[in-house]
Amino acid sequence: MQVLAAAVGFSVLGSVGGLATASVFLLLGDGIRLRLVPWLISYAVGTLLGVALLALLPEALRSLPPPAALGTLLAGVLSFFLLEKLVLWRHCHTGHDCEVHTSSAASLVIIGDAFHTFVDGALIAAAVLTSIPLGATTALAVAAHEIPQEVGDFAILLRAGYSRSRALTLNVLSATGGILGALAMLAASQTMPNLIPYVLSFAAGSFLYVAMSDLIPDLHRGGLEGGPAKQLLLIGAGILTIVLL
Repeated sequence: MQVLAAAVGFSVLGSVGGLATASVFLLLGDGIRLRLVPWLISYAVGTLLGVALLALLPEALRSLPPPAALGTLLAGVLSFFLLEKLVLWRHCHTGHDCEVHTSSAASLVIIGDAFHTFVDGALIAAAVLTSIPLGATTALAVAAHEIPQEVGDFAILLRAGYSRSRALTLNVLSATGGILGALAMLAASQTMPNLIPYVLSFAAGSFLYVAMSDLIPDLHRGGLEGGPAKQLLLIGAGILTIVLL
């Protein structure tokens, strides 16, 4: 019962918590939002890299031989590459210079986000099944990168003609996918307990892909006062957060 509560709770923290924080940005002007989001992206890069390489992968290697663990990590990277190509996983963090402008295209944002949160919920639950602290750090990394993504989702939906209330409602509904993903992972673990180390390694690959092919290129495009030094400092802060938890 404790594991169930932790898995669902951390999934809510990762998806709904990131959404709730992102919704605050609706109250801010575009200028302030565009200045703060790059800070969040830098911190998210640190948390994702820290969880992937310092928590999830080492835990997977406790149960799997290196070729199996690293092969599954590679599968995670390639799977997320394919998801992005299929537009199930689109990446936009400010809403500016995004290609989604119509209502029909914006609906893909909601579908992709629901699938995104479902997978995140499953990954968080797999981490919780390994240990509660690992579940907490995984949820933190998910929440950190969900915030700038949800900010981008709101901006895209608003530019496609959705009202603020409707955009918020649709994002809340898609965020519930995290709970469903957690429950699905808990159910799968009952029949396939040996699956957990593979899921952890897959999660490490997915987090590396998001950090290195999605978030880091955003940082290279600039937008953060202080340049690379401040970006590196915030990335280090994200890594340190994971180490200290």
